[in-house]
Amino acid sequence: MLEILEEIIYHVTGKSGLTMDTDFVKDLALNSFDIMNIICEFEERYDISVPTRDVWQLKQVKDVIAYMQERGLE
Repeated sequence: MLEILEEIIYHVTGKSGLTMDTDFVKDLALNSFDIMNIICEFEERYDISVPTRDVWQLKQVKDVIAYMQERGLE
């Protein structure tokens, strides 16, 4: 899952070098537009819908991976 997330983030933002503790805003300096584009890529890739209220809870790489695993996506 980390590799897929890294691929999507690199595709959208050009940023790489993720770890489980990477914070999207603090470490990668992503803005809300970047984050929404990343979420859209995830939604398209996995054919899911991520509610906006859930998006703002996903602050670090580990949060996204846990969120996806809770929904049975790997």
